Amino acid sequence: MIAHVPSIPPDGRHLYPLRIYYEDTDAGGIVYHANYLRFAERARTEALRAMGIPHAEMVGEFGRMFVVRRIEVDYQRPARLDDSLTVVTESVEVGGASVVLRQEVRGDTGACAVLIVGLACVAPGGNKPGRIPLRWRAALTAMRDARPTGI
Repeated sequence: MIAHVPSIPPDGRHLYPLRIYYEDTDAGGIVYHANYLRFAERARTEALRAMGIPHAEMVGEFGRMFVVRRIEVDYQRPARLDDSLTVVTESVEVGGASVVLRQEVRGDTGACAVLIVGLACVAPGGNKPGRIPLRWRAALTAMRDARPTGI
């Protein structure tokens, strides 16, 4: 496997920029609600990669992967064609076999959607939880601990 150099964001927040394309919108010209889940998934993958703990490496080395166990979405304002957005990902809770992330999809006028995502660590194809490998747990904990106090 390729060795990745970990890089925890200084404020515990990973930023993933994206642009809204025509394919992302519905008949009303706003981002289709389910696309926020896709944006969040991409941002989570890039956050893990940026922190030096890519998902594919966890699967390859440890036979473990993160799956979405629970997700809560609060849609706050619409995003539209050609908007420039940023998905802000932060680690909120880190357990032995689970992680809770907060992801905010932000535009120039503020939050479009806020997602609370519960991830479980499992073997591929399985549904029984397994411990998060130490390197991943340490990085996600460091990300959580780097968040400013009061958040």
